[in-house]
Formats: sequence, structure tokens, C-alpha cells
Amino acid sequence: VQLQASGGGLVQAGGSLRLTCAASVRTFSNYNMGWFRQAPGKEREFVSAISWSGGRTYYADSVKGRFTVSRDNAKNTVFLQMNSLRPEDTARYYCAAARRLSLLVSTTPSDYTYWGQGTLVTVSS
Repeated sequence: VQLQASGGGLVQAGGSLRLTCAASVRTFSNYNMGWFRQAPGKEREFVSAISWSGGRTYYADSVKGRFTVSRDNAKNTVFLQMNSLRPEDTARYYCAAARRLSLLVSTTPSDYTYWGQGTLVTVSS
């Protein structure tokens, strides 16, 4: 599985960005997908996750109500729509894939096997 994240950039506080993660995999629907972020000097943290079907979504409290995760299994793609961005959202954002083994969708980075290279989001105040 190869993952390629894109869509990051520099935006002013209050602005929006849409991140895209394209997956090179035979059966994308076999995987739950997650978004994580890492700011300089901080640990990688959970942002959002979506189940293999798209029927269940999860968000960190810090982004709930501002970010929306979605996926298009026909196009092997997952999205993260980020609205009302804040300077504290500045980080490198990574998409990750975890093979679905149960109904559980993890929010823990170590449960994800495959990772993209990340895309940098910078929010200016």
C-alpha cells in the first residue's frame, strides 16, 4: 500500500484547506483510514479516522465541528476538509491505512501499518 497526501499549504486563520490522500492498493475498501498530524517538537497525534465503508467517522476533540473526513472507494481516495483553521492546526498532516480486521477503527498511530509522506499545513495568525 502506498499513500500520497497532498493539499497542504499556507493559509490565514479562519481559512480552509482540503487534504487529499490517494492510495495505491488493490482493494481500498479493505482499509480503515486515518489522518494524523505532527507539529515541530510534538508527538504525532490523532486528527480523524474513517471506517472502510465511510459509514463511521471519528474526530479529535480539537477539530470536531471544523474538520470533515470522507472517502471515495471507487477512486481510492480519502479527504480531510479543514475549515476555520487556527494557528494551532499548523503541522505536517499524514494519512495512514489500517487493514480492517474487526469493527474497531483505531485512533492510535501504532495501529496503522501504512503511512504517506505527509503534507505541510501552516496557518498564520
